[in-house]
Amino acid sequence: MDFESRLLPELRSVMTQFPGFQLEENLELSRSYLSSPPIEQSEHVRTTSRMIPSVAGEILVKIYEPAQRTDVKLPAMLWIHGGGYVMGHPDMDDALCERFVQAANCVVVSVDYRLAPEHPYPAAIDDCYAALTWMTDEAELLGIDLDRVAIAGASGGGGLTAALALMARDKGGPALIFQMPLYPMIDDRNVTASSHEITADNAPWSRKNNLTAWNMYLGNRTEDSEVSPYAVPSRAESLAGLPPTYTCVGQLDLFRDETIEYVARLAQAGVDVEFHLYPGTFHNFEGMVPQAEVSQRASQSYVDAIARALNP
Repeated sequence: MDFESRLLPELRSVMTQFPGFQLEENLELSRSYLSSPPIEQSEHVRTTSRMIPSVAGEILVKIYEPAQRTDVKLPAMLWIHGGGYVMGHPDMDDALCERFVQAANCVVVSVDYRLAPEHPYPAAIDDCYAALTWMTDEAELLGIDLDRVAIAGASGGGGLTAALALMARDKGGPALIFQMPLYPMIDDRNVTASSHEITADNAPWSRKNNLTAWNMYLGNRTEDSEVSPYAVPSRAESLAGLPPTYTCVGQLDLFRDETIEYVARLAQAGVDVEFHLYPGTFHNFEGMVPQAEVSQRASQSYVDAIARALNP
C-alpha cells in the first residue's frame, strides 16, 4: 500500500494540497511554508521578546507567562521549535506556547536557535543550552521555580530536546524534572525500516529531505567521522540518568522506528517514559491538521503531560 492510502481519511485531503519541502532545490521557499501570520493573542497570556547572550552573540527568546501573576514562583519549560534543524522560528508556535502556559500555569521560554546550513552543528544545541542556562540563571527575574524545569520540542526541536537532556545530564545541570521530545529527529544513519518507507515527494517529511537536512546540519564529514550524541542523540552510549520522558509519533512518520528504539532504550535504562503511537498519521499531523479528532487527542495528551509533570 502506498503512503496516502494508509492515512486516516480526515488527514488524507491535506496531502493532496501540500507541495512538500524541497530543501535541496529551494530552501528559502521551504522555509516560507513554516511562516505563519500573527495569532490573536490570548488575554490570559503575556508574551514578551528579548535578546539573550549565546556563544556567537545574542539570540532571541520569546517568553510566555500568565497575564495575571502573583509573587508565587511558577514552573517553567524551554520550548524548541521544529523544522529539521534548517527551518522554523518561535513565532510559528505562539498558539501552542500559550496553550502550555494556560494548561500548566507555567512560564514558557521559546528559543530562536541558529539554523543550518548557515550555522551547522553545534550552533543550534549551543543556543539551546545557552537559553536553558539563561532561563535558570534568571529564575528570580522570571519568577521560576528551579525545582520544576522541563524542556520540550517537536521534530528537529525534539531532536534538540533529546540532545539538550544529554548535555544537561553530562554537564551536571541545569536540573530537569521532565523532557518531551515529540516525534524527534534523532538518528542521522537512516537505516530503520520507517526511514525507507516515507519517500513520497508531498510527504511532510520524506527520506530525501531527511538525508538533506542531516547533511546540512552535520556539515562536512567522512564515513568514519565520530559524531557527537549532542548532534545525534541516538548515538549516545547510555540514556541512564535522563529525566522522565513523554513522546509520541505517527505510524506513517519517517521517525517512527528511531522513536520506538529511543523509548525502549530509555525504559531499559530505568527512565520513566510514556509513549503514544498514532496509526494512520504522518509527521506533524496534529500541527498540519489541528481540527482532526486524532490531532486534538494527540495534542491534548502532550499538553496534559506537561501540566502533570510541572505540577506534581
